[in-house]
Amino acid sequence: MSIRKKWFGDKAFYGMVLAVAVPIMIQNGITNFVSLLDNIMVGRIGTEQMSGIAIVNQLLLVFNLAVFGAISGVGIFGAQFFGCKNNKGLQHTLRFKLYICAGIVLLGILVLIFKGDDLILLYLHGEGNDQALQMTLEYGREYLWVMLTGLLPFAVEETYASTLRECGETKLPMLAGVAAVLVNLVLNYLLIFGKFGFPELGVVGAAVATVVSRYVQAVIVIVWTHTHAEKMPFIVGAYRELKIPGQLAGNIVKRGTPLMINEILWAAGMAMMNQCYSMRGLDAVAALNISTTISNLFNIVFMAMGSAISIIVGQLLGAGKMQEARDTDVKLIVFAVLSCLGLGGLMILVSPLFPQLYNTSSDVKHLASVLLRMAAACMPMWAFMHTTYFTLRSGGKTIVTFLFDSVFLWCVSIPVAFMLSRYTGLAIAPLYLCCQLLDLIKCVIGFILVKKGIWLQNIVA
Repeated sequence: MSIRKKWFGDKAFYGMVLAVAVPIMIQNGITNFVSLLDNIMVGRIGTEQMSGIAIVNQLLLVFNLAVFGAISGVGIFGAQFFGCKNNKGLQHTLRFKLYICAGIVLLGILVLIFKGDDLILLYLHGEGNDQALQMTLEYGREYLWVMLTGLLPFAVEETYASTLRECGETKLPMLAGVAAVLVNLVLNYLLIFGKFGFPELGVVGAAVATVVSRYVQAVIVIVWTHTHAEKMPFIVGAYRELKIPGQLAGNIVKRGTPLMINEILWAAGMAMMNQCYSMRGLDAVAALNISTTISNLFNIVFMAMGSAISIIVGQLLGAGKMQEARDTDVKLIVFAVLSCLGLGGLMILVSPLFPQLYNTSSDVKHLASVLLRMAAACMPMWAFMHTTYFTLRSGGKTIVTFLFDSVFLWCVSIPVAFMLSRYTGLAIAPLYLCCQLLDLIKCVIGFILVKKGIWLQNIVA
């Protein structure tokens, strides 16, 4: 087989891929774009407000990814059940997602209520700016208490939306996401700055806007699913019974638990990495917040390609088409890496421009621009790492992905970041770059595991 046929698909292939990936890219793109606008709006108020929200959002990321990991672990079965046309199996996976998410929501609320202040304080460091640190804590606390009311609708919406995607319906979650972010954007403008007679609430206004938008998104997805039974036949009678077959539940727990634990540990690990970076002071926290928010806008391509691999390759594995799954996976990985090579170049070009939109010091703006260029250079590496991870996951190799992802983070990346941040005088930019380049090791591991084909298996037969 020629390299062209092995690495690249035909027009029909890319049409099929884009039909799955583009709605996810649009949804994530709009979400991240509005997140960028939100970030800029809050950044126009001041550095302390922006830093307080950034710290809380880092903590909430642990909750969000716990939900994502829980439903993704179950979703491996959902995609393969859809591939073999098993609606009863899809009903069981939907119920299982709801049960596990209810537990995560309850635990998340309890932890953030009783330990929220202590967690925020982990990120507040710096000499001679006690007032700024105290203000950052206060703004973070105000934002957190409102955001707690949005945890439940987020979990339920993600449960339904993920099931729809596993069934090939990616447009509706995208449209719901578009509606939600538009609501979020409008309410942010009205409530942060007090426009058109609305109260000027600052960081509280940003939180209220986010919570309202989450309820809007959840209502749209849930109502559509229950009113389109002809497209989603699994929803008919989905709650006539609440039990899940013991054998299936055992299989989901066996394969899904490592994935959920992985996502929780990964999110906690990223929070720990950012805590290490925060040792360089509030300027580092603010600059990282700006660069991360902007780079997330560009990262939607490889994130969507990971989801596309889960759906497309998962369905092929469920249908028993192993060789087609392998060939498709290679083409998807190549497409993701080459796309991110181009996007990384574009990101380097615009890196000096975005930080100028923030009302912060020139030092923070310059540092954010430097960190953006570093993130841009890492994009092709992240794309390869991300797509190999989702390849392994599509075949149910969740223990392998657990070792590949979280164990590596906690055993390699975090110790290096901890040592460099506490025992060297390395500035934030070279410290950040050193930690990101450790992912090259994961790329080598991912390449070997994917090439061996250990993920080529049908787990619902």
